[in-house]
Amino acid sequence: MIDFNSTMEKLKSVSGYLGSAILNYAGETLYLDEDKTGADVAYSASIFNDAFKMVSDSSLEIGFSEAAFLETRTADGHVFLMSSTAHQSHDIHNKLNMFAIFRDDGNIALAKMMMERSSKNFTQQLEKL
Repeated sequence: MIDFNSTMEKLKSVSGYLGSAILNYAGETLYLDEDKTGADVAYSASIFNDAFKMVSDSSLEIGFSEAAFLETRTADGHVFLMSSTAHQSHDIHNKLNMFAIFRDDGNIALAKMMMERSSKNFTQQLEKL
């Protein structure tokens, strides 16, 4: 079993963190932290997950590989979605997508770095299953 809590604790400690979710390829929520958002993070993450799939399909259509990271910047903050399979095979059944929301005044550079590390950690845990 993948230990989402310990891996996500590091991301939650980054300045500006508001919430996050981990989804499987189908968009089902496997981990959820929405306490600081006042929003339905699971629903938002599913919408972003669907958009991420469309972006990946479009990327493949033009001859590139699948999308690995999606960032949406607004006047208020940042929304990220990263695929754990950016580091491994293209087996869709082993894909986990990490969704995170940060305030605009947060440490966005560190957030991206922590998401990358968390994604690698999830990939390593998936390979052991």
